[in-house]
Amino acid sequence: MDLKAFVIPAVDIKEGKLVRLFKGDFERLKEYGLLPEEAGRLFEDMGFRRLHVVDLDGTLKGVPKNLPSIRKLRKVFSGTIQVGGGIRDMETCRLLDEEGINFFVVGTVAVKEPDIFEKMVNTFPNRVILSVDAKGGKVAVGGWKDETKLSPEELAKRYENTPIWGYLYTNIDKDGSLEGVDTEIYVSFKKFVKKPLLASGGVASIEDVKKLYHIVDGVVIGKAFYEGKIDLKLL
Repeated sequence: MDLKAFVIPAVDIKEGKLVRLFKGDFERLKEYGLLPEEAGRLFEDMGFRRLHVVDLDGTLKGVPKNLPSIRKLRKVFSGTIQVGGGIRDMETCRLLDEEGINFFVVGTVAVKEPDIFEKMVNTFPNRVILSVDAKGGKVAVGGWKDETKLSPEELAKRYENTPIWGYLYTNIDKDGSLEGVDTEIYVSFKKFVKKPLLASGGVASIEDVKKLYHIVDGVVIGKAFYEGKIDLKLL
């Protein structure tokens, strides 16, 4: 079991600081006293292959706000970096591409401006990850503030036949809660898609990681690392 390849550490950035939210609530934010690039160097030294970076200010503003931190992360982490948060136009994709970012995690545009999303996907084939963020079984967009009537499966079916890389399915109801993962939602989702699927939300232990190992293609973990619930040395 190659957990270093399966597990994707999350680096969430707000105003240049490494933070975590509780269930997507910006009012329930916790700082960890680490700079994003310090976390990136830590994960690099431990042999992780991929990072999931979220520009939280970008998710709210609709444009990247933490590019200096992302740039520093790119310098210290040699593996794959996927970035989400505020990627709403082609210009932003090009900007991140120039910074050496490998994948763009995009959700809001896929729902609200499908023409722009398809242009992104066709311009950067196999480098766009469709962000499927679910709250109460429905897709949420705009920094998880705006709930839609779309189910995760309905959103996925719209783009399964486009050259997206795959999906990042975040269970907002569990995200940052350390309540444990809900494997059933991923089992169900997999019936509708053939492309790779990354899971996010609720991981609290190494047992949660093992539960997901044969269901999805990777798991994003944030708070469980920073709160010491998962010993990085055991991975």
